Amino acid sequence: MSEHRRKAPQPQGGGRAAARRAAQQSGGRRSDASRRATTSSPSEAHDGDASYGGRAEARRAAQRGGGGGGGRRRGPGEGRGRGREASGKKRFIDYPRAGKYGFRRWVPSWKLVSGLCLGFLGLLMGAASIAYALVVPPKPNIDATAQNNVYYWADDTQMVATGGSANRQELDYAQIPKAMRNAVISAENKSFETDQGIDPMGIARAFYNMAKGGDTQGGSTITQQYVKNSMLSQEQTLSRKVKELFITLKVGEQVSKDDVMAGYLNVSYYGRGASGLQAAARAYYGKDAGDLDESECAFLATLLKGASFYDPAGAQDVISTATPEANTARAKKRWSWILDEEVKDGRLSAAKRATFKEFPMPKQLKKDAKLGGQTGYLVELATKYFLANNKEGVTEKELARGGYEIHTTFDRKKVIQLEKSVNKVYKAKIDPKARPDKDTHVQFGGASVDTKTGAILATYGGQDATKHYTNNADATGAQVGSTFKPFVLAAAMEYGKRDPEGGEQQGESERTPVSPKSVYNGDNKLKINKYDGTVWQNEEGKEWLQTNDGDHDYGDITLRHAMQESANSPYVQLGMDVGTDKVKEAAVAAGLRDDDYMANSTVPSFSIGTSSPSAIRMAGAYSTFATSGKQREPFSVSEVKHKGEIIYQHDTVSKNAFPSAVADNVTDVLKNVVENGTGTPAQIPGRDVAGKTGTTDGNKSAWFVGYTPQVSTAVSMFRMDDDEKTKNREFLEMYGTGGETSIHGASFPAQIWHDYMTDAVKGMKVVSFPKPEPIGDTLYGGGASSPSPSPSSPSPSPSESSKEPDEPSPSATTPSPSPDTTCAPLDWECKNNQNGGTTSGNDDEGTTDGSSDGGTDAGADGGADSGTTDGTTDGTTDGTSEGGRGGIWGGG
Repeated sequence: MSEHRRKAPQPQGGGRAAARRAAQQSGGRRSDASRRATTSSPSEAHDGDASYGGRAEARRAAQRGGGGGGGRRRGPGEGRGRGREASGKKRFIDYPRAGKYGFRRWVPSWKLVSGLCLGFLGLLMGAASIAYALVVPPKPNIDATAQNNVYYWADDTQMVATGGSANRQELDYAQIPKAMRNAVISAENKSFETDQGIDPMGIARAFYNMAKGGDTQGGSTITQQYVKNSMLSQEQTLSRKVKELFITLKVGEQVSKDDVMAGYLNVSYYGRGASGLQAAARAYYGKDAGDLDESECAFLATLLKGASFYDPAGAQDVISTATPEANTARAKKRWSWILDEEVKDGRLSAAKRATFKEFPMPKQLKKDAKLGGQTGYLVELATKYFLANNKEGVTEKELARGGYEIHTTFDRKKVIQLEKSVNKVYKAKIDPKARPDKDTHVQFGGASVDTKTGAILATYGGQDATKHYTNNADATGAQVGSTFKPFVLAAAMEYGKRDPEGGEQQGESERTPVSPKSVYNGDNKLKINKYDGTVWQNEEGKEWLQTNDGDHDYGDITLRHAMQESANSPYVQLGMDVGTDKVKEAAVAAGLRDDDYMANSTVPSFSIGTSSPSAIRMAGAYSTFATSGKQREPFSVSEVKHKGEIIYQHDTVSKNAFPSAVADNVTDVLKNVVENGTGTPAQIPGRDVAGKTGTTDGNKSAWFVGYTPQVSTAVSMFRMDDDEKTKNREFLEMYGTGGETSIHGASFPAQIWHDYMTDAVKGMKVVSFPKPEPIGDTLYGGGASSPSPSPSSPSPSPSESSKEPDEPSPSATTPSPSPDTTCAPLDWECKNNQNGGTTSGNDDEGTTDGSSDGGTDAGADGGADSGTTDGTTDGTTDGTSEGGRGGIWGGG
């Protein structure tokens, strides 16, 4: 081998010894066992010599941690990392990081983080650019143009088509008042004229103002709202939001600001069925948009935030908090704020602003002419029901766009029959010209319900929906009087009378179910006690003295007979014995709502009808008795379709409100009322009929609610000024109305009920009510005397018959001809005289011809002050007289 290829001599101390020293330094001190093994075996030393070859081999040995078992262990991948360092190779993505140990190996470098972020942003911008390039804004007004909503009768024939282009008129930009444009920009989007369709600062400002709790501009720009209202669906999904963003950007680039503003104001919904500014100007102010002033424009701009919350007419039927009072207050506040913002933005002079001190109250809500008669009321009921019950989340705004088919439960023939029955009374007895102080503002309401399903068959809302705007079939505030008493009786049988020795809240074991045969004190001005026998007193410490109509004393009377005569004092005391809270529970279980129309249930008068539920609710609640305790919610819409697809379908749900024994006994007692008591005018030959009359304090409302096994109907009558739009209206007295001394449930309401139901049940199968099972114990309450154990003077036990064991009055000994065959249909005095008694009808002058408990009393039900507290009234009711068995006057 040549000299220059000869290997350089090892330095002093090199060779095998150096390798061993290097291995020991890298790996640490070897174990004693390893050291002994190395020195004791020459062969092993020789083998070890063969495994080391100079400095390079020594370095590799050091990297491997030495040749023995000693030294520290390498971490995962540690050897690999060092190997890569030794080899000098670099990775494109250095992760886990080479040359780092422990947790530092897993912490990415700033270069790696920056690179990933830049790459992600690049991909995102590329995708956004592609999406922006591909998106094509849909043509406006294809979906935004309103179509008709078609309402159908129960037999699927068309009732009416509403909405459509008749309530939308496009305006050019030049036709839109500058004042309206200024108001909208100041209220909705201050940067509208300069932004690109998206306003990040506006979104931040909206969040900031929202956090402060003040009035806000919306986070969306006018361009965004225009796109949303005219080009997209209203679904709240992420995909729709993303689509809205891209379309808004493109619209902001391609569509002029003038066109965006005009489009936005032309497609926006302002309430009252008005889509577009021109329709809104007509609906609220009866003028063209070009004739609006700055103040009116500011109000219409207010509606863009949500017409249901800012229309002074209110929208309580859709949103419970949207009362006329609350809406008016909200509208005034935002109207003033918008004008002030216009001044700040330089769009309105301060001097001009100072002239607008009075809120521009819009005109009253009017109905479309094609919604005249009963149609408008029916459409309103169906619309309210659908908006409140659809699970698709369809809003009033979406419904106003049209395209919906609403199939209702209304029977056209029955609606006509009910209206005809009311008009018969109007024409024959109500004459505002002859009696302007008595016959003006006379109103009737009515509703008829299928007892088996809860379907609303017919309603009467008023004489004309385009002239009288309050739907009288819905809640009006008219108290129901003694038609509430069946709920007291149901509670007594269901929950029982409380043990006087027990506590305020007693379980079933401490209560005694009450039989309709139970006897209560029917005296006039009865002092009402609590369940424990102590005298009830109000907060001022005054006692409650319950009066009967005509100040009539009935003495001890069964609950069955007290219902027949509509005596007040027995049922007021019964309500206290059972608990007025339980009476309320029974009423709600039957189908009434525990809402603003449910009266204060802590006072005795609650049991005789100080509440004011709707005719629909009363008819539905009585249906629960007709079906042996099965309660079904009244409904007016069976099915709704949109673009051919079913989006709503009613599902009838039955609830067990009462045991059948309770409901059937209530029906039996109410059947007796029609056969022998105050409800005789409602009799339908050949049909089982059950019902109850009701009249309230001051003769301010009168009701008849009754049912056959198939149909339940409620009819109300009251006087109330059409201009009074709140539920806290003041009702007018009906003394002298219709030429009668006073109005009672057995007069006009019962006659209307009879005429309608006679036609309504024609063709229906004749069905009888189920025979009631015996229920409860015969108890004695209100100071009524228990039967004497002495055989010499036995007290008569309560009888199933409505006739009490008293001697008949002289007038009752001679049969009288039927009033239906010898008297004119609405000649109440003739009918009353032929039934063996005369009643003046005046609350203070009611007279009777029979004995106190006799079945021939000509009238008794609630005095002028149904409940008095030492000369004061407190939620009183039942202030009119009623006829007894065979009499014509009803009430209670």
